[in-house]
Amino acid sequence: MQRTYFLFVAALLLLHFITTSSASASVANNQNNTVDLNALLAFKSTIFDPQRIIPTNWSTSTSVCNWIGITCNARHHRVAAIDLSYMGIAGTIPPQLGNLSFLVRLNVMNNSFHGHLPTELSHLRRLKYINLEDNAFEGELPSWLGGLTALQYLSFRDNGFSGSLSGRLSNFTNLETIRLGFNFFTGNLSEEFSALPKLTVLDIQHNQLVGPLPWDLFNLSSLQIISFTNNSLLGYLPAYICDHLPQLKGLYLSWNYFEGEIPSGIGECSILQVLSLSYNKFRGYIPKEIWNLTTLTQIILGGNDLTGIIPQEVGNLSKLEVLHMGENRLRGPIPLKLFNSSTVRLIALTENDLSGELPSTIGAFLPNLEELYLEGNEFTGTILTSISNASRLRMLHLGMNHFTGAIPHSLGNMRLLEQIAIWQNNFSEDSLSKELSFITSLSNCKHLRRLWIGKNPLNGFLPKSIGNLSSSLQSFHASSCEIKSEIPSSIGNLSNLVELFFENNSLTGLIPTTIKWFLKLQRIDLSDNQILGAIPSEFCNLLNLGELRLGQNMFSGMVPSCLGNVTTLRYVYLNSNNLSSVIPTSFWSLRDILELDMSGNYLTGSLPAEIGNFKALVYLNLSNNQYLGRIPSTIGALQDLQELSLERNKLQGLIPDSMKNMLQLRHLDLSFNNLEGEIPNSLQVLPDLQYFNVSYNRLRGPIPHGGPFANFTNLSFLSNEALCGAPWLQPCASTFEHESRTKRIVMIVLLTSGSVILALVISIFLMRLKLRKKTLAPNQNLLPMATFERASFHELRQITNGFSESNLLGSGSFGSVYKGIRENGMVWAIKVFDLQLEGAFKSFDRECEVLSCLRHRNLTRVITACSSLDFKALVLEYMPNGSLEKWLHVNPHVLSVRQSLAIFS
Repeated sequence: MQRTYFLFVAALLLLHFITTSSASASVANNQNNTVDLNALLAFKSTIFDPQRIIPTNWSTSTSVCNWIGITCNARHHRVAAIDLSYMGIAGTIPPQLGNLSFLVRLNVMNNSFHGHLPTELSHLRRLKYINLEDNAFEGELPSWLGGLTALQYLSFRDNGFSGSLSGRLSNFTNLETIRLGFNFFTGNLSEEFSALPKLTVLDIQHNQLVGPLPWDLFNLSSLQIISFTNNSLLGYLPAYICDHLPQLKGLYLSWNYFEGEIPSGIGECSILQVLSLSYNKFRGYIPKEIWNLTTLTQIILGGNDLTGIIPQEVGNLSKLEVLHMGENRLRGPIPLKLFNSSTVRLIALTENDLSGELPSTIGAFLPNLEELYLEGNEFTGTILTSISNASRLRMLHLGMNHFTGAIPHSLGNMRLLEQIAIWQNNFSEDSLSKELSFITSLSNCKHLRRLWIGKNPLNGFLPKSIGNLSSSLQSFHASSCEIKSEIPSSIGNLSNLVELFFENNSLTGLIPTTIKWFLKLQRIDLSDNQILGAIPSEFCNLLNLGELRLGQNMFSGMVPSCLGNVTTLRYVYLNSNNLSSVIPTSFWSLRDILELDMSGNYLTGSLPAEIGNFKALVYLNLSNNQYLGRIPSTIGALQDLQELSLERNKLQGLIPDSMKNMLQLRHLDLSFNNLEGEIPNSLQVLPDLQYFNVSYNRLRGPIPHGGPFANFTNLSFLSNEALCGAPWLQPCASTFEHESRTKRIVMIVLLTSGSVILALVISIFLMRLKLRKKTLAPNQNLLPMATFERASFHELRQITNGFSESNLLGSGSFGSVYKGIRENGMVWAIKVFDLQLEGAFKSFDRECEVLSCLRHRNLTRVITACSSLDFKALVLEYMPNGSLEKWLHVNPHVLSVRQSLAIFS
């Protein structure tokens, strides 16, 4: 009885304890769940979800453990994992997320989250996995990440993180995977990898890291993947590179600046699968130890300076899938064993010195070959029909070799072909009809996107079946093939063409109107053919066209005005045709055009002011036309223009001073026109001007001598008789700069006053002379006529000490007077006219006429004159007592009226 009572009491106490404990736990859990709820609601408020999955599903009416992307642990019903990957949502990470103290896994990869990571995430002490890959987060790698000691997986790939990684990767004692690729991290890597003993994957590719790799890295025995592709790392790889890396499966160091020889120690990485060292500065032979790594699936060594041959041992790599050793200096033939590898998917050996012929069984033992790149070598022989046995081949690149013979029709049996590039060989067409029949066979290749057959002496006709080629064809190159036919109208069936290059052939006839179906066409080159007729207006329908090259044909008529509607045009070459009339007004609205060449036509009219709309233009050639009128000053708005050719037109007027704004100009040709005036001195500021030609115009005045003009020879200025100032020409009469407006006003006033005084003096003199003639005795002695002497420019410059100021006697309206002493002691007064002043030429002629006729004992005698196109001077008797003006107008020399009249009598 007592025992039963005791058990009953014990049961009651236990029930009370359990009830109390459950109630307390329930209260605690409710409080904790509220914390999680509030954290997730704060997260929800920052999320933009175009599909409205999160706003609809994350409702307070249901438990957070039932929300999409949320996982709770079984014991505490707390949020343990957030997985919102691939949901197409955007937003930021709120600081409240740091309150999820039981969070173990956070995955928001492949979304559009942005901003900085809040420091409150440092509270997530249980976090083992964080994946923020493929978003738009930014800022430095948070230093507080080192406090998350439970972290095993860290991926911040494909974001906008930046800054230095030095000191940020330590303390992760449990970290196994680091993925920081495709960001903007900079600086050196410090010696801190020794603190990561469990690291298996280190991926920091596509950043901006510099300096050498820390050698501690090669002591982490657990490492399986090392990836630093596309940084700026440098230095040498250690000889013992694999001594402490027994687990290494992938070594990715391509696109850096590593140098030296590839260490033979790589042969110690016995389970290595991928060796990627391309596009560095490695040199020397490929270590033979590499060919013993039978686990290798990819060898990527292209873009270095490797030499030697490809050994037969390459055939021992039974698992090899990718062999990329292009852009080196390898020589010799390709080992036959390579073509017997049933696992190979890609062979890339472009741009080496490899030679020999392809084996007759090529394709027979390459059932998995998808891509074959042999461009830029010295291969010879023919392409055998057996290549069609490589039925999975998608990419066939054999260009820039010496292959001969016919292009096999069996290529048409390779139904998966996407690209055929056999350009620049010696292939020919052997059919009697001279029709390029292999094109017909390719109609079976329904996936064909690229067909490059250019620079082969095919010497045939385009078949009408060209329109049966794959509707997927995007790029068709058949330039320099000696094609002699019209372009078949069926070509319009190739409606997905993006680029079409048929230049340098013998195409004739008209461009078919079916080109209007090339709605995706971006580039077309039909230049250097014999195509006739007008430029089809159907080009105006091609609203994606960026490059139009029709030069060196026989097109006639006008430029279609509707081309102005093709606003995507960037390169237009219509040169060397028979186009006439004017360039349509609408054409000048193509503001984004980069290069324009309409030279060698019969275009007329004047250059419009709208030429300044071509703000992006870098090349403009309108030479060899019949343009009239002036060069518009708006041409100075072409500030990115590098080459301007307007030679051989009929342009008139001045060279615009606004050209000084064309600071990128390198080539300027204005020769063979009717330009006048002076070469603007302002062109001296053009820093990159390398070619300048204004020959055969009507220019005058001084040639600028500063800036780029110091390097130009007389060949830049031929047949401009009035130019001066260069070493091969006579010096200019004056180097005075143009006067300011105020000085010109003063000059005009002085000129007017001086003219009035001179007219008054001459009138009085003529009146007195007339009166004296009536009273002169028949035997009165007259002054003898002067005998004119010869004086050269060089003599005048010598006796005036180079027209120095110390010899200056005075200045007038149109020039200055200098004192000169000859070798015989005779003193001359030389009046040098400033030919830069308007009216100076007429003044010289007028003074020569008047003073040579006047004879008076009180007038200075004209001794001689020196005259050329750029220098004019009068040589007068020197008057030691000064000028008449000084005695008439300047104190203290005061003459009475009687004295003044006596001077003229």
